[in-house]
Amino acid sequence: MATAETHHTLALPAFDRKVRLLIVVAPYYKDIADNLVAGARAVAAEAGAEADLVEVPGALEIPTAIGLAGRMADYDGFVALGCIIRGETTHYDTVCNDSSRGLMTLGLSGICIGNGILTVENRRQAEVRADPADQNKGGGAAAAALHLIALSRRWARQTKGIGFKPAGEEFRIAGDTEGPSRA
Repeated sequence: MATAETHHTLALPAFDRKVRLLIVVAPYYKDIADNLVAGARAVAAEAGAEADLVEVPGALEIPTAIGLAGRMADYDGFVALGCIIRGETTHYDTVCNDSSRGLMTLGLSGICIGNGILTVENRRQAEVRADPADQNKGGGAAAAALHLIALSRRWARQTKGIGFKPAGEEFRIAGDTEGPSRA
């Protein structure tokens, strides 16, 4: 039984400069979405992050909105929120799989995303998972995005070599003797 399980939760990372998050939510189940957003906003505020919000029609549009914002806007990370409740058709499987795959593809390309799209069998499961006073999956998604941003910032400071040039070494420039001879 899942309620008897214990889970380890990482402490929120600390940041030396402002973090900007974009929460992208599909409010198809408005009350559930509102709880997810409340949880995400609370965790973002606890970490000192600024959080903007945009709504999209459904879970399938969340990866597209994040992809657009990742290319066109100035956010450090993203929180994907929504709810997919199993119905009578295979549409549930398509929406679950494709929204998840879209987010994973964006994440593997370097975009920091916390996935808080609930995939549940019934409304009661969604209510428990969305409730900020219970499982707080919206807050968990915001925390995941913040942890990825922290990793991204930590690793961004490291430099790697280019081609045959090791990191941190200077090299001589071939050509004219006028101008700089080293780079």
